Amino acid sequence: MNSSTEISLHPCFAERANQYARIHLPVAPVCNIQCRYCLRKYCCANECRPGVTARVLTPQEALAWYTCQKTITPDITVAGIAGPGDALANWSVTKETLRLIRKLDPSVFFCLSTNGLLLPEYVQDMTDAGVKFLTVTVNCTDPETGVQIYSFVNYNGTIYRGKEAAELLFRQQITGIKMAKREGIFVKINSVVIEGVNDTQIKSVAKLAGQLKCDVMNIIPLLPVPGSELGNKRPPSCERNGWMNCADFAEKIFVR
Repeated sequence: MNSSTEISLHPCFAERANQYARIHLPVAPVCNIQCRYCLRKYCCANECRPGVTARVLTPQEALAWYTCQKTITPDITVAGIAGPGDALANWSVTKETLRLIRKLDPSVFFCLSTNGLLLPEYVQDMTDAGVKFLTVTVNCTDPETGVQIYSFVNYNGTIYRGKEAAELLFRQQITGIKMAKREGIFVKINSVVIEGVNDTQIKSVAKLAGQLKCDVMNIIPLLPVPGSELGNKRPPSCERNGWMNCADFAEKIFVR
């Protein structure tokens, strides 16, 4: 199956694919970085937002859930792993989940989300596991800005902070994205826009993503999370920050 056919069956990337469905499997509890806008916890009756889940599943439970939902919704074409931590920071359970589901359903497409810290180490494993779609969150290109976004980076058991952490994460992201594109993986860049922090960096991220031949960029206004370090920040408005103009810019540079 060629890449255009694969994209046409992914409901996130093709308008004509809206008759299909995707399922996210929360099997990855651990994250190896701490974003200042993130407070990782499970949802409750009063909270349900991106990055949280009612519970973490084992690979076997994820398989059972997938089987159940596929029976109810046969048009599921994509299975994704996006947390609640980082898919690659939990690679053993991520890999086993993909293996079990692939054995059950040879035609399903796999989609992973990651901060990119471990991407260079796992691109080949991802390819071998059949991952076709990858989302990498890249919030800035300037390490000084990264200091304001990331509290720490945990790379192979060593904690990095400040500019060193931001530079390490950025290097790994760039290296990993290049490797993923060489393997033919469809790469989407996510960028969270934080007023007064990285709102002026979005154009540079978009330009870089275009240079790296990424396929899609998703510009997301900050969703303030109470209790996080940036929980008191306001979501950016299109009028004040012009981030919608950044979205227009990103759309232009991604036109192939």
